[in-house]
Amino acid sequence: MRKVYLFRSLLIVLLFTFSSTVFAQRNVSGLIKAGPDDATKLTAAYLKPLFKGLGVGLNSGWNNTAHSKNTARFEFRFGLTGAFVPSSDDQFDVTKIGLSSHIRPSNNSDVLAPTLSANKSSGPQMDVYDDNNVKIESFTMPKGQNLPIIPAPELQATIGLPKGIDLSIRAVPKVNIGNNFGSLSMFGAGAKVELIPLIAGNKIDKVIPIDIAVAFGYSQFNYKLPLDVQAPSGSVPEDGNQSQDFSNQMIDATFSGMNAEAIISKKLLFFTPFISVGYNTSKTKADMLGNYPVVTGGNLISKTYTTFTDPVHLNRDDIQGLKSTIGFQMNLAILRLYGSYSMGEYNSANVGIGIGLGK
Repeated sequence: MRKVYLFRSLLIVLLFTFSSTVFAQRNVSGLIKAGPDDATKLTAAYLKPLFKGLGVGLNSGWNNTAHSKNTARFEFRFGLTGAFVPSSDDQFDVTKIGLSSHIRPSNNSDVLAPTLSANKSSGPQMDVYDDNNVKIESFTMPKGQNLPIIPAPELQATIGLPKGIDLSIRAVPKVNIGNNFGSLSMFGAGAKVELIPLIAGNKIDKVIPIDIAVAFGYSQFNYKLPLDVQAPSGSVPEDGNQSQDFSNQMIDATFSGMNAEAIISKKLLFFTPFISVGYNTSKTKADMLGNYPVVTGGNLISKTYTTFTDPVHLNRDDIQGLKSTIGFQMNLAILRLYGSYSMGEYNSANVGIGIGLGK
């Protein structure tokens, strides 16, 4: 049980360290200067590798064998998936994501902005214009975070049920890290059905020396982070209708993934190699909630702002397609070791360690 608590603590540390780095004030919240619609497009483009990488991670590491656990047998495992970001997702052209005419690059020859997966080079400077084509604000696109691999940890418990079925649960209860890091939680559930015993009975194992199964898994990761975006120094509200209460700002993000696969494995003493083919999807819902002051008038010296409430809403499908996986499981008494490599829209590797009772 002490090992389970250790795995859970490590999972929490990995999740909040990664999430707070990605959503830090300097990385995303500054994009609100572009206004709600344009900020949504810039945020989606900058965080694209994160959305896809976390989707891959949520769908990984569910199974490393086609054999279902025997009734009442169980195991606990901690795994870590790394999704490899292709070089094509290291940058994006700010002129090709549908921005309005109110926002333009300061230098027409400097239009390539890094995504968070790129190295820590600076992005282009962007200028904001009002309806009269007067320049009222400037900001620099956030730097990359040098994250060519998007990590996603998993903490999972599995128990065997009758009829060749086992059930898996992934869960981290809501953990409040503090105002600088926010809070996180995770939940998921999966099931695996071993087909040959279900169809032909247990004795057929002597005739067909492999295990075949189908499996399904769904998981969801929730993250919330307070923000503090204040009106620029010296700026004033555009009129008396603009709220000046900016204390309720927050990023509220939910990442979810679904994975279905067919698995074939062969037990060789304590070593079990496997292959699988499946279909996986992932979705992202991320909102900037609260009141945000956005400069909409004046000039570079004297500025007026408009307050926008809940200005950014992202609701997108990130991963949707086939994937194939090859890997293994090793049973060393109560110790379990896992490893696999998956090929899909983002390739990924998964490693894990666990403790278990019985086959």
